[in-house]
Amino acid sequence: MLEWMKLTFWGAARTVTGSMHHVEVAGKRYLLDCGQYQGRRKEAEMRNRNFPFPCDSIDTVVLSHAHIDHSGNLPLLVKNGFSGPIITSAATADLCVPMLTDSAFIQEKDTEYVNKRRHRRAAGAGSEPELVAPMYTVPDAERTFPLFVSKALHTIHEIGPGLTYQSFDAGHMLGSTSMVLEDRSGAAPIRLAFSGDVGRAGLPIIRDPEAVPPVDYLIMESTYGGRHHKPIADVRERLASIIQRTYARGGRIIVPAFAVGRTQQLVLVLHELIEAGKIPSFPIFVDSPLAVNVTEVFRKHSELFDRDTAKFEASHEDPFGFRRLKYIREVSESKALNDLRGPFLVISASGMCEAGRVLHHLKNNIEDPRNTVLITGYQAENTLGRKISERLPEVPVFGEPVRLRAEVAVLDELSGHADHDELLAWMAPLAGHLKRVFLVHGEPAQQQALIPAIREKFGVEVIAPERGQSFDLAY
Repeated sequence: MLEWMKLTFWGAARTVTGSMHHVEVAGKRYLLDCGQYQGRRKEAEMRNRNFPFPCDSIDTVVLSHAHIDHSGNLPLLVKNGFSGPIITSAATADLCVPMLTDSAFIQEKDTEYVNKRRHRRAAGAGSEPELVAPMYTVPDAERTFPLFVSKALHTIHEIGPGLTYQSFDAGHMLGSTSMVLEDRSGAAPIRLAFSGDVGRAGLPIIRDPEAVPPVDYLIMESTYGGRHHKPIADVRERLASIIQRTYARGGRIIVPAFAVGRTQQLVLVLHELIEAGKIPSFPIFVDSPLAVNVTEVFRKHSELFDRDTAKFEASHEDPFGFRRLKYIREVSESKALNDLRGPFLVISASGMCEAGRVLHHLKNNIEDPRNTVLITGYQAENTLGRKISERLPEVPVFGEPVRLRAEVAVLDELSGHADHDELLAWMAPLAGHLKRVFLVHGEPAQQQALIPAIREKFGVEVIAPERGQSFDLAY
């Protein structure tokens, strides 16, 4: 049995996605998050399918929030033998039901499409096709849901021998948490904090990030190290300006957006802009069955809304519904948007343009200079969303090169991640006893910008661990 806490980084190590950190305490093994890696297709497939440990060796998963790069590999973990509890907030548990079901469904449909093409090619060549299988299926996802165990914020819970868990609102998305694990099994207690994804004060709908108490060790995200966001207060004016000039051209606005969090925030801001008369009253669509289902979870957890959004509830008004907004579930309705005349705005998943209906909207619209592609969130390396945000003259959609002639507008103000200074401010209350900080969930350039800033401000050792690197945390 270990007489210390051992920490190994298997995901989001010197990259942004695939959050997965392995903790060993008193002979028990825990995973902090179990997310999908997103990036180059072949590399992502290899990383996501192949766990670096036996899945049945994990005793407990502790989940920070529901985004797929943090939760998306849970069904595969279960499929490969994990059967322990998945500890998280109630809102995260509820969000994971539609999100993981949708992830499985997309994999099934993508595999079906690929196998049809391989059958046709093999038939033409007179050979046997090499077929592929989804990483997991909808039934695999459904076997995951009974394992979720909801824990209330702030309350200390024992989750293993000598190990306690306490969570705090991370202000990143509905139900997102930062957490403190305290190991009391050794000669002296040791406290490890995991930031999850740290949000920003003033984001629509969700409450601001909470402070975490002092700890000995910290695993912290670093997505926007070295970068600074524009003030959130500017977002409404900038969004209105983008819509007004596209509308004047008679163009369409295509908004790739994460179905959880970003879509609901955009809907709320658009609602406010139309009410204030700052944008035309024109058709707005949310074209994502997942976003429709997720919005229902948001309505269920109104206790987590910030003060401004709670005012809608108090006046019995739906913050996520208004006259010019239509939610789309059916494929036929989605396809019908291609034939719609005049300007409109469509919000569709996925946020990094890697899958989903947004790909069809991009294919049909980005070659027209009257249109606008509005990027509203972080785009990981090698994703289609990153290529569009970098305004490459030609981008691959469904594997085919397409000319990017539409305007590209980037609206960073709604980013759900704290920027450089906001991360340092979030750290400050817990920095007094820190022995070491581990930076994860960031590209190397962002981590290298943040490391000297943390050392100078807090005088603590900072490491950006490599994938597979382990550390023994001293008592």
